Amino acid sequence: MPPDAITLDGRTLEGGGQLLRLALSLSALTYLPIHVWDIRANRAPRKPNQPTGGLKPAHLAAVEWLAKATQAETQGMTKGSSELHFKPLPRESGATTHEVKGRLVEQTTKATPRSVWQEIYEGDRLSRRETRISLSSPGSVCLILQAILPYLLFHPLSTVPEAAQDREIQTASVPVRVTIEGGTNVSKSPSIEYVNQVLIPLLVEKLGIPMMTTEIIKRGWSSGRADIGAVQFNLRPLANGSKLSKFDFCDRGELTRMHVSILAPGPSVRKSLREKATEKILTLHPEIDIEYPIDEDTGNGVRLYLLIVAETSTGYRLGRDCLWDRKINSSTLDRVATIVTKDLEEELTRGSCMDEYMQDQLIVFQTLAEGRSKIDSGKNAHVTLHTQTARWVAEQILGIAFDEQGSCTGCGFQVGEYFMERSSREVEEESVAKLEQLSIK
Repeated sequence: MPPDAITLDGRTLEGGGQLLRLALSLSALTYLPIHVWDIRANRAPRKPNQPTGGLKPAHLAAVEWLAKATQAETQGMTKGSSELHFKPLPRESGATTHEVKGRLVEQTTKATPRSVWQEIYEGDRLSRRETRISLSSPGSVCLILQAILPYLLFHPLSTVPEAAQDREIQTASVPVRVTIEGGTNVSKSPSIEYVNQVLIPLLVEKLGIPMMTTEIIKRGWSSGRADIGAVQFNLRPLANGSKLSKFDFCDRGELTRMHVSILAPGPSVRKSLREKATEKILTLHPEIDIEYPIDEDTGNGVRLYLLIVAETSTGYRLGRDCLWDRKINSSTLDRVATIVTKDLEEELTRGSCMDEYMQDQLIVFQTLAEGRSKIDSGKNAHVTLHTQTARWVAEQILGIAFDEQGSCTGCGFQVGEYFMERSSREVEEESVAKLEQLSIK
């Protein structure tokens, strides 16, 4: 692996999987090699005598998919590994190396992003590309999506060769379908409901992502008996040659509506949880409209989930939730409703356009956008440890600096550009400038 790889200490700040996911996202897009060590070192083992940190199956699945998509040379791409070298290759053919049981194996391949895709045609027209990521345990499908989504959106997947004369056709993108098998409702991870009701509306309506929808094929749970599910994510990448525009998330507007989603065992439990959540919401906001987009039977006595999303007059959505994974008794429903409504009210009182779980997920888009983007963190500039970690990763890899108000000037990543060439030019220009200054002196 190259000695000039960007080295990241996996113990920094939050010191969990989010540091690794963002580093992989940026490396895969820019072709800048990274070396992450002490991966997830701040994560305590779930059971006594288990090792701390390291790559879990869900992290490994994201690494493997991005490695294949970018034809990356890797070391440490194994379950439990605490260190990872990741070097994406440019689009030309070349020899890649992977560490297998301590031995480096060289394999000659053609570096093409299509290696992970199955191409679906309607007649002679390419209609979409499909790919699949499968877990053998209910690891979070939404965290895997978080790691690969920037690559899916910003990597060029145009329909025709660059030699095409019609620029509009040349830059068109083909829809992609990503099926991820794993957990849809997993502890300490965003749920598929949160992705559908908070993340996707933000990406499409506020950031201008062309299209993104989901289809839950089967739910996967980490509570009760481990159950593996599957979700199809359908999206259209940004057009080749385009850039993400800067954005300013500072005017939250007035609270207009609440959305209550319930997954619980049996009609009586669901009805009771709905009534308790509704009562607590109306106590705080007597005139608010409430909608109930999901009311679904989990079929398991220890599977209970509540999500409440607040919608504002300017189109922002803030969500808080609770995944209950213990036996349900007479006090459980009131406790769950209290937790979620209290947490959401704290978010609303802060005044931010984003809930604290969305903050860090937007850092990658601030980093890649063209121009200066800002996300208001609310009163006292509330910034989570995850957000601080994401900003640190962006600074280490791309030199992006954030101010105290949460603003930064993005790198203006252009879909289809070979970013390493830009980085090399910038280094050369900086060296020339320094030499000119010395000669003047």
